[in-house]
Amino acid sequence: MLQMSQHYEPKFKKKIVRLHLAEGRSLKSLAAEYGVSHASISNWTKQFRTECQTNEENQADYNYMKENLNLKKQLAELQKENDLLKKAAAFFAKEID
Repeated sequence: MLQMSQHYEPKFKKKIVRLHLAEGRSLKSLAAEYGVSHASISNWTKQFRTECQTNEENQADYNYMKENLNLKKQLAELQKENDLLKKAAAFFAKEID
């Protein structure tokens, strides 16, 4: 049985690409949540990256998404380090008593 291709609005495509690039969401989770194929999301992402090379507005969006994702990764790592330091401080506080 042939499946008819689905047409998605550009705004919807950009939202999905933004969730992938800026939020770091996996293609698999986005495909499952929004009912879009993994290949479609991958194609939209490639298309957006290509457009970024010629369109300054898209380039600014892409740079913002990359920076946002990097900052989220950095924040997660710092939170892990902070949790570890809290545990170490609690451990040494018990040793002193």
